[in-house]
Formats: sequence, C-alpha cells, structure tokens
Amino acid sequence: MSVAFRREGDDEHMEPKFELPIPPGPNLVTPRGLALIRARLAELEAQLPAITDEEAIKKARRELRYWGTRQSTAQLVDCPDGRVVAFGTTVSIRLGGKLREVTIVGDDEADPASGLISFSAPLSRALLDAEVGELVDFAGKVEAIEIIAIAVRDE
Repeated sequence: MSVAFRREGDDEHMEPKFELPIPPGPNLVTPRGLALIRARLAELEAQLPAITDEEAIKKARRELRYWGTRQSTAQLVDCPDGRVVAFGTTVSIRLGGKLREVTIVGDDEADPASGLISFSAPLSRALLDAEVGELVDFAGKVEAIEIIAIAVRDE
C-alpha cells in the first residue's frame, strides 16, 4: 500500500505546539514590568502542581519557559530624568488634534488600551528623544505629533 494512504493516528494531524515567541531585541523592563514578570512566574509555578490534564501541563510548562526566559534576559532600565521622552516616561501628546497620554514600557508590560506602549512600537520610536514643545513626524506625516508634557512615573 502507498504511504500516501497510510494513517498512523489522529496525533499526526493535530496542530503542532510551538514555543511562545520571544519579542526580538533587548528585553528592557521598568521596575513595574520586572515585578509583573516575577509575579507571573510565581503564579504559574504555584498552579503547575495542581494541574492534571496533560495538555494543560504542557501549556503551563511552555508559559513557564517563556516567563523564565523573560526574567533571565530582563534589563532593568534606570529611571529617566524626564527632560526628553525616554523608556519609562509618560508623555502627553497631541496627535490628530486629540490629546493622548502614553507611557513607554517593555514588551511584556505593554497594554495599548491602558496607554502603556512598547518601546519598540512605531509611536514610541517616533517619540523617543523628543522634548516638550517639539513637533515629531509620524506615520509619514510631517510634524504629526506635538509633545505637550513629559513625566516620570513613580514606581
């Protein structure tokens, strides 16, 4: 019989399980971001002994490997001075005529809906090193963003 018609079992047709992707570049973190990574690791380590389902165990171990790697590669960034937009600063901007406030954080801490944007996001890259009052190009538009204020968050 041809190999094309042979079927070993259902497992060979299942979706493969891959490791969780690690964002490219350095793993910069704020003190809050590092605390979140450590808390997630502790939570997963505490949950693992109670898990009985084999697939759930595999998923939890995959997450543990991800968060363990993120903790071991974390680079805590010094507190910025607030003179220019930098990692860890909260920036008030005017974009498209609307006021918006964003905080530049690490990849794992990012939550755009809450105003926490990754340092690797296009908006962050456009804002970095800008000063209050400066107009910044963004998304192919000249002077699309006005820097209104720069603050340093208390951690």
